[in-house]
Amino acid sequence: MFRVNNVMKIVVNLWLKPKKMKKIFILMLTLALASCGASKSTTIVINKKTLKGEWSLSNITYSKTGSYNVNIFNDVSKECFEGSTWKFVSNNNTGTYNVSDSNCETGERKFVYVIESIDEVTGLYDFLLKPDNNPTNKGYRLKLKQANDNFMQWQQTITVDGSPFIINMNFTKIK
Repeated sequence: MFRVNNVMKIVVNLWLKPKKMKKIFILMLTLALASCGASKSTTIVINKKTLKGEWSLSNITYSKTGSYNVNIFNDVSKECFEGSTWKFVSNNNTGTYNVSDSNCETGERKFVYVIESIDEVTGLYDFLLKPDNNPTNKGYRLKLKQANDNFMQWQQTITVDGSPFIINMNFTKIK
């Protein structure tokens, strides 16, 4: 096991060697430090950039068949959300969604979102969405199941009659 003094001696010896050794040592140290932090954050950054832009919530499906009266994000029904437009601003993790169905409470709503690390059990990204208009100041935990340049799918798991019930929200990229 190295002690701090031994490590310092190695560093000093390398520093006193010819300039070529110094350059190799500095390059190797820089690469080692860069590789340690890059792998974890790179994946999340890529997904933030993928989210950036405008999306349409094309449809919402459930894991179970039947007729359900689901009020999504404590806001409006499934029918009102389908066709809504969503805008994600990746540099500050904010966005808006606009409900335009005339049979619903229309208008633009603001939200904040955070893409967290991959869930070790499911392999999906944890995604937190917190609408500004929520009277309970509650955020909603979702799974970012799929995201690419043209399609995105969120999953929200809730409990219905004591068993898991999954809401799938499918988005298509507008621009």
